[in-house]
Amino acid sequence: MTKQRTIAQPFTLQGPGLHTGVNVTMTLQPAEENHGFKFRRTDLEGQPIIKALADNVVFTQRGTVLQEGDAKISTVEHLLAALSGMGIDNCLVDVDGPEAPILDGSAAPYIEAINKAGIVEQKAEREYFEIREKMMVEDPETGSYIIALPDNSFSAQIMISFDRSLQLANQFATIESLDSFAKEIAPCRTFVFLHELEPLLKNNLIKGGDLDNAIIIIDRPMEQSELDRLSKLFNKPSVEVKPSGILNNLELHFNNEPARHKLLDVIGDLTLCGSPIKGRIIANKPGHKINSEFAKLLRKELRKRQLKIDAPVYDPNKEPVFNINDIRAMLPHRPPFLLVDKIIHLKEKSIVGVKNVTINEPFFVGHFPEEPVMPGVLLVEAMAQIGGILVLSQIEDPHTYSTYFLKQDNIKFRKKVVPGDTVIFKLEMMTEIRRGVANMRGMGFVGDTIVVEGEFMAQIAKNKD
Repeated sequence: MTKQRTIAQPFTLQGPGLHTGVNVTMTLQPAEENHGFKFRRTDLEGQPIIKALADNVVFTQRGTVLQEGDAKISTVEHLLAALSGMGIDNCLVDVDGPEAPILDGSAAPYIEAINKAGIVEQKAEREYFEIREKMMVEDPETGSYIIALPDNSFSAQIMISFDRSLQLANQFATIESLDSFAKEIAPCRTFVFLHELEPLLKNNLIKGGDLDNAIIIIDRPMEQSELDRLSKLFNKPSVEVKPSGILNNLELHFNNEPARHKLLDVIGDLTLCGSPIKGRIIANKPGHKINSEFAKLLRKELRKRQLKIDAPVYDPNKEPVFNINDIRAMLPHRPPFLLVDKIIHLKEKSIVGVKNVTINEPFFVGHFPEEPVMPGVLLVEAMAQIGGILVLSQIEDPHTYSTYFLKQDNIKFRKKVVPGDTVIFKLEMMTEIRRGVANMRGMGFVGDTIVVEGEFMAQIAKNKD
């Protein structure tokens, strides 16, 4: 199992926000287990906390904006991508302004700082959000969509297409493992089309932008007079267009750097679902709006799973831990009162057993002739027998001992069990075995539905010769 991680020591980064132009100081702090990612506005009264969750996304134009109460924080996607890409689970981010610093327009400065600060492993297990079936969000108007498919680890591929640009008419980027994030994705900088620059400035955006933290894509022929005006706009001596269709403000790290940056944004925005993801992400023409919508879909499913207790997985093709003959060697029960057919999982503190219910069960003769229903007391007895196997499996010569149940609490019957059902029982130790007494909690499932549950206290006793 993978453990949660946080940074080893605090570190600070400074710089202007891309859109506000406000100079910001951001300090990343180590955080305790299960803390997640949170921003603390140290410049506001009471230093309010903003949780980095999709529920708090309020704006997605040119960046992801989070708000909780009256406190906001903007352009968080590059930092979140860096934390996620480096396998960090818990971090408190102190910031004294309304926006994260844009730095060089990529996640690389965060990666460098994280590497210098170090990463420490924590005791708690990391809980992944596992994609179990195809999930999708799409925007028919723009042709944008994001799909998640089941996979054993995180991977992603994205396609971007901008009809007005030869440079970006069709670009593709992929990552097969977050192990390559720091080298292959983190250095990739944000990009903007030349025709968007002045409207963005007029709308009080990109006040902190300059020709050092963005790739400027040229999407139409330009006269030198326009280039001269642009150079004055950004306080540069001169600018010119490269043959590749970008300004000469910087050199590309990769031929498909814009597509890789879009992949960086997807990783950062999907961090807002609240858990690291196991699955393959496929995105076509992604943007912060559809990214956050998909993160909300993942978060909604995550909350549903947290409220629901998952049934144990039963694969009838796998060899059981104990078959019926093994069970007969451990338990004194015999037909028609042996109510467990096999054990499919056994650990020190948990066990899973199977009971196949058929119309041939003798109790169906009278319970009830016209509507056969397995008696609730026998469901409890089946759980008790499986609990007895859990206890006896931990002692030597288990066949020389028996378990006697002293108490049953909180017994609840949720749904009828009828012929044709396969009941999967799961029991877990509630405490250590002390003085031969064991406390257990059990549940019985048919499919994904809980049919019975309860708590048991049992005494282990030596059999008489």
